Amino acid sequence: MSQAGESLPISQELLQILACPACKSPVELRGDRLVCQGCGRRYRIEDGIPIMLIDEAELPEAPERTGS
Repeated sequence: MSQAGESLPISQELLQILACPACKSPVELRGDRLVCQGCGRRYRIEDGIPIMLIDEAELPEAPERTGS
């Protein structure tokens, strides 16, 4: 159970078993999104339910490349 004052969008138990549907890597909670530790996709959480659909994931920002 969470301590008083804590407000997690999903339970810690659920977070421990979730994996990215795209690359099967673990996910971590960052703010109001689940972020894949492997590919970087971000999945939103609505009403305590993680929306783990590949087509609806936010893709990671590509790093800027500088010409040499």
